[in-house]
Amino acid sequence: MKIAYLGPQASFTQLAASQIFPSEELVPQSSILDCFNAVKNNEVDKAVVPLENSIEGTVSMTLDYLYDFEVFIETELVMPIAHHLMIHPDNETFEKVISHPQALAQTFHFRYENFKDIPSQDYSSTAASAKLVSENPQEKWAAIANRYSAKLYGLKIVHENIQDFEQNHTKFIVISKTKSALDIPLSRISEKTSLIITLPEDHAGGLHQVLSVFAWRKMNLSKIESRTLKTGLGNYFFFINVASEWHNVLSQNAIDEIIALGTKVKFLGHYNEYIFEE
Repeated sequence: MKIAYLGPQASFTQLAASQIFPSEELVPQSSILDCFNAVKNNEVDKAVVPLENSIEGTVSMTLDYLYDFEVFIETELVMPIAHHLMIHPDNETFEKVISHPQALAQTFHFRYENFKDIPSQDYSSTAASAKLVSENPQEKWAAIANRYSAKLYGLKIVHENIQDFEQNHTKFIVISKTKSALDIPLSRISEKTSLIITLPEDHAGGLHQVLSVFAWRKMNLSKIESRTLKTGLGNYFFFINVASEWHNVLSQNAIDEIIALGTKVKFLGHYNEYIFEE
């Protein structure tokens, strides 16, 4: 079985994918969009992509592609994130910091307090930034990445655990064309149902009507987030997580009632959430 992931090798997504699929062939992709397209075009069986970080929030591109593509979520893995500042071993100092925008944001205060005058540059992933630094020893660059990246690309860690908050975790999801839940041998946190809700029109009380469907059934919503439909100002879809077991009657009736309100419902799956602790 082939599993796509947001690469390159040594990215946090690869580390997550290797925990979920320790014996499968992992195929790196250059972007989250490439991961979704690989599933769509049957180049791989499944893909692992980041969904949300505890500091920086939801990965907006992932939400958008969950809306755009006909895929399902099979499982979710919560993984602790530790960032390290690393340079080429031939250098002693650095004049620019390169990393993924989320990693730069998650280490902003550390860099502001210690390297305020050193500019930063966005890059496609943390692992790719480490690879870039390793291939350009003539440049005085530093990368922010994980420990495995430093080892893989032969870089020297000059500052460890530079994330601004100790409780830094990222949620990764497994997507596929199959509407099924994936069981993995890790610590299970909970189970949930993910839905994308699109209101028929913008009118007073529209969202309240949808939410009341869950409220009177005492179905707890652990997440609700709006994303623009990109069709004009004020047009949104809503990503909703229902934190509960799936009940064939109660859960399905809730979805049927929402549809009866004229609302479009996209069922993304009912699945387990796991946590990986190093």
